[in-house]
Amino acid sequence: MPYDLVKEALTASLHENTSRVSGYPEKLDDLVRRFNSETNPSKDTAIKSRALFNWLWESKPNRYQSGGNYRLTDVINAQLSNDTRGVGNCLGLTVLYNCLLKTMKIHAGIISLDNAFGRGPHMLTVLQTGQSMIDIEHISPDGFDYRNHRNSLDRKIWGSRELVADIYNSNGNELFHEDKFNGAMIQYDMAVKLNPQHEHYHLNRIILQDRMQTE
Repeated sequence: MPYDLVKEALTASLHENTSRVSGYPEKLDDLVRRFNSETNPSKDTAIKSRALFNWLWESKPNRYQSGGNYRLTDVINAQLSNDTRGVGNCLGLTVLYNCLLKTMKIHAGIISLDNAFGRGPHMLTVLQTGQSMIDIEHISPDGFDYRNHRNSLDRKIWGSRELVADIYNSNGNELFHEDKFNGAMIQYDMAVKLNPQHEHYHLNRIILQDRMQTE
């Protein structure tokens, strides 16, 4: 069975109360309806994807926020709100954009970078159209068809499972800092299960295990 990005991203985002997942697919549908009605987009995949990217930024000019929301639920609510607050960090914006594309029957992947802009781990969307690949950098309104990551040595192509794994890992980091160690371990375990090749997830588990043994 194909991996359901929207369902799994919502489940990861509402790890403490998965019963609240209902309603959010409809909110994604509402965003897609607004986009279609306001832009009347082309059926061409690349043109439509660019139009969506631009529309999201025009709707929320201050949408990128370093250290901001990463859960799909939070970024959906922020994108739909009428205030001027940020929508999310690079993970949150990537999750939202990829889920919107998925809702529109457009498949996209993820690029993971161990270090970007001198800030550490980073991710963005990659869209394959024909023989070309388009990088979509969500932290900038000029990020569609972004070229500066093309030759990064640490560039990795991820799928939907790996994207959701990063939500679980971020949940684990948040719970770790709140000293909720058992909950953090559950989240790290889910991240490792979905993306066992990511060394950083295993390292987080080791650090947490050492911390739990000293408590």
